[in-house]
Amino acid sequence: MSKFSFDLYAEATDSTAIYKNPLYPILGLAGEAGEVADKVAKHIRGDGELDVEGLKKELGDVLWMVARICRDNNWSMGEVAKINLAKLEDRKQRNVLQGSGDNR
Repeated sequence: MSKFSFDLYAEATDSTAIYKNPLYPILGLAGEAGEVADKVAKHIRGDGELDVEGLKKELGDVLWMVARICRDNNWSMGEVAKINLAKLEDRKQRNVLQGSGDNR
C-alpha cells in the first residue's frame, strides 16, 4: 500500500461531512474514542478475542473526526501531526515522556 498523507485524507473527508454544527466532530471524537476503549475493555474483561478489524474501523472514525476538526479550523492535519511528533521528541530528549501535564 502506498503512503497516504494526512492532508489528502482530511481533504477526502469533505465529501462525507454532512453536519451543520462545527461542534459535531469535537463531540463525536469523544464518542468514537469511547468506542475504541469499549472494544479493548470488552477484550480485557474476557469477552473473547480482540476484534481487530472492528478496532481499525473505530480508529478510522477517530481519524475522521480529527480530520474534520482540522478542516473546520483551516488547520493542516499534517502540520498538527508534525507538531505532535516535535512535542514528543522534545519530551523524550528531556526524559519527561512519562508523567502528566501539558507543559512538562
